[in-house]
Amino acid sequence: MQFPTRPPTSPCPMSTTAATATAVASPSTSTSSTPLLPRRGPLPPASTPARCRLLPTPPPRWRARLDLARRVAVGSDVSSYPDVAAEEAAAARKVGKRVRVTAPVRVHHVARAPGLDLRGMEGVVKQYVGVWKGKRVTANLPFKVEFELKPDGQDKPVRFIAHLREQEFEIVGDE
Repeated sequence: MQFPTRPPTSPCPMSTTAATATAVASPSTSTSSTPLLPRRGPLPPASTPARCRLLPTPPPRWRARLDLARRVAVGSDVSSYPDVAAEEAAAARKVGKRVRVTAPVRVHHVARAPGLDLRGMEGVVKQYVGVWKGKRVTANLPFKVEFELKPDGQDKPVRFIAHLREQEFEIVGDE
């Protein structure tokens, strides 16, 4: 009985092919004697060296997006957007003010009060997120307002933040 010879080892670990990998099913698990991985051709002669193709890999997609974002952030000129600067200045005057919600706004992210309606509640404007690094961003709800809720039967109040539009609240007083 002649045993198959092992192909020569290659310096490149990625050069193994399907032609060199064959297996025979064990008699204990299967009654057929067909190979699990069929051969696609004869084994290469032992005298030919295995070739390793090293192709340059492209950079990941996130790296290209990050490079683009860096170029945009560095190349932005705030002085060319006077209306954005005026918008940011007007919104900055509202940060820190006490506000009352006038529109029917329902939030579901408060764990202790699911489906909470914010209409009539008072909170403090913490941040304006409509402008970022001197450029207008597409924030639909640009004002971050912090609320404090005292649920029934609990001593400690629950603090949470909700994003609101300017039309959904009115200024009550300073904090």
